[in-house]
Amino acid sequence: MTKTISKKWVPYILITPTLIYYIVFWLRPVISAIYYSFFDENNNIFTLNNYITIFKDEYFKQAVINTAIFVLISVTLEFIVALGLALIINKKFKGAQILLSIALIPMALPAVAVGAMWSSGFATYGWVNSLLYHLGLITENGKIAFLAGSDFQSLMLIILIDAWQVIPFMMVILLAGLQGLSKEAIEAGYIFGGSKFTVLRKITLPMLKPSIQTALILRIISAIQVWLIIVMIYGYRRIPVLLEEVVFYEEQLLGFYRVALAYSVIVAAIVSVVSVIYLKVSGAFEREEQ
Repeated sequence: MTKTISKKWVPYILITPTLIYYIVFWLRPVISAIYYSFFDENNNIFTLNNYITIFKDEYFKQAVINTAIFVLISVTLEFIVALGLALIINKKFKGAQILLSIALIPMALPAVAVGAMWSSGFATYGWVNSLLYHLGLITENGKIAFLAGSDFQSLMLIILIDAWQVIPFMMVILLAGLQGLSKEAIEAGYIFGGSKFTVLRKITLPMLKPSIQTALILRIISAIQVWLIIVMIYGYRRIPVLLEEVVFYEEQLLGFYRVALAYSVIVAAIVSVVSVIYLKVSGAFEREEQ
C-alpha cells in the first residue's frame, strides 16, 4: 500500500520544481502586472485611466492593424515555404544535409544581429545596393531607397526579413514530423495509383497535422510579439505594432510604466484568445479528448 501511494506521488514530485519555477517567474509577475495595471502611476489609486490612455492613443488602432497584417501574411508565407523546404530535404538527396545546415544559419542569429545586419544592408549606401550595383542590376545613381517606402511597403519588407530568420524554425518542426511518418502508408498511396499531389494532400498532410499545429501555434504567438527587428530598422512608431508600443511606453516615456503594464496585459490577452481560437479551429482540443 505504501509503495502504491509512493508511486502515485512520483510524477507530482518530479514536476514540483518546474511548477515552483513557473509560479515564481511567470505566474507571480503576470498577476502583479494585471494588478498594478489598474492603479495610478503617482497616487496608487485604483483607476481605469491606464487602459483609457491606450484606447485613446492614435497609434493603438494602427498597432493592432499592423500586427494582424503581419501575423496573417508572415505566418502564411513562412509556413508554405517551410513546408516546401521540409518536403525537399526529406527526400534525402545528395547534398540535403548541406542544404539543411545552410538553411539553419539565420535561425541561430539573435534578433538584434538580424536587425543591425538588414538595417545597414537596406540603407541607401548599404551592402544590398552595393551588391546590386556590382551585379549590374542598378546604376551608381539608381540606388534603391528601401527604407523610404510607404508604411505598407515597409511592413512587407519587415515580413520578408522576418521570414528569412523564422522559416528555418518552422522547417525543422515540419521536417521532424515528416521523418516520423509511416513510410508504408505513403507507399500504399502510390501503389493504389495516387499522384504525388494526391498522396501529399490525402495522406502526408493529414498525418503531419500535429507537427503543423505545433509549428503554427508557436509561430503565431511569436509573430504577435514581434517588435525588435522593426525598431532596429525603422525606429519607434514608424511601423507601430503591439509589443513595440509596450516597450515605447516603458522605455521612451517617463511616468507611463503602468500604462506599459496595461498594454502588456492587453497583448497577453490577445495572444491567449488567438491561441485558443486557433487550437479550437484546428481541432487540437478534440484530439486531446480522444
